[in-house]
Amino acid sequence: MDYFELMNVACTNIGLSFDEDKYNKFIQYKDMIQEWNQKVNLTAITEDSEIIKKHFIDSIKIFKFQGLKDADRIIDIGTGGGFPGIPMKIMFPDMEVVLLDSLNKRINFLNEVINKLGLKKITAIHGRAEDFAREAAYREGFDAVVSRAVANLTTLSELCIPYVKVGGNFIAMKGPAIDEELKEAQKAISTLGGKVNEIIEVEIEESDLNHNLVIINKNNSTPKAYPRKPGMASKKPLK
Repeated sequence: MDYFELMNVACTNIGLSFDEDKYNKFIQYKDMIQEWNQKVNLTAITEDSEIIKKHFIDSIKIFKFQGLKDADRIIDIGTGGGFPGIPMKIMFPDMEVVLLDSLNKRINFLNEVINKLGLKKITAIHGRAEDFAREAAYREGFDAVVSRAVANLTTLSELCIPYVKVGGNFIAMKGPAIDEELKEAQKAISTLGGKVNEIIEVEIEESDLNHNLVIINKNNSTPKAYPRKPGMASKKPLK
């Protein structure tokens, strides 16, 4: 199966349309990842097929959560090399996307991708999640917050839930074994105004890869005390 067909099947399986124009953007993006990765640490995944499966299809599969397709404004916290934010933008060009990362070199890369691919209504910003969550333009300003960052769910919830509008969703992309992590995060999620709505299992075509989408609905406003100062969410997780 060639890469276009693989991506097309992956999209079709979750009810998305795919075409040559989108595919060409993904291939251009892949080439830029491989080029920039020689000077900026974007990813340890560098082979063509691995980038397609573990970054692109993995990111697209976030739309297995149907509610995300109607989101007008999303923010990707700890986006790194642009995952899942840029694949989401390629798939839904009208969606407004903000990419947030704490490393300026990655932001330079993302801006280059945005320009080369001709993407509109997308902004890459340099900073810490704890700081931007305090700004009126960002706090509780998004229909959906997405993150594929490595932090545990307790920490990630404190960094991400403050950005979600009441009635919106935080979608955390987590690995296959999440029961213990979910259990430990329940108090933090509730304190921050959220509630776990559902867990969606995701499989990647032509591979043994699988993971979970943790869908957290925002029921109440996040108390002003959160997020705490930079570093506190990981040093002293909410219990």
